[in-house]
Amino acid sequence: MHDQKSPPSEMIRVPVPLIGVVRRLSKLHRQGHTIALLQALEELIGEFDSKNDIDITTGSKQVLQLQQKLEELESHLADRDKLLETKLETMNKQLELIERAIASGRSTNTRPRRQVYSHQQPQVELQPRTNTSLAQRLGVTSQSLITEREKLSTKEFFSYTRHRDPMSTGWKWNANTGLYDPVK
Repeated sequence: MHDQKSPPSEMIRVPVPLIGVVRRLSKLHRQGHTIALLQALEELIGEFDSKNDIDITTGSKQVLQLQQKLEELESHLADRDKLLETKLETMNKQLELIERAIASGRSTNTRPRRQVYSHQQPQVELQPRTNTSLAQRLGVTSQSLITEREKLSTKEFFSYTRHRDPMSTGWKWNANTGLYDPVK
């Protein structure tokens, strides 16, 4: 037969004033007085609870204090919600103004600008350019323009220059003149 060992005891922390009492309870438990010990503890706890009766009736002081604190908290939360709501409304109004400004700016920018003059100005005709002047117009160096012209096909070079030109004009190299001609 195996001797059944009792499970190991658990270590617990006890407030200093209760250390003596817990030691006596532990001794009684080891001596086999567990049932009597539990009954005595229940009676002690019952007495303790009956002496510390908390009044939880509707009109009691503690309940009234809790109600007051709850009302204060609810009021604070309601005020905060109103403040947030006001801020959101203000932000919505500002966004609407910004959207209107953007929309009105878009509508005026999409129309071609007309001159106030009664006569129409003639369109400026683009002239062939040297390597240096075209490089300045495209915002690149002269050497990089030559490199791109030499490595790209005529079609690719046209696209390359068109994407960099301020007026989206494409340019092609004319080997006979040594200049770049604008292509519409």
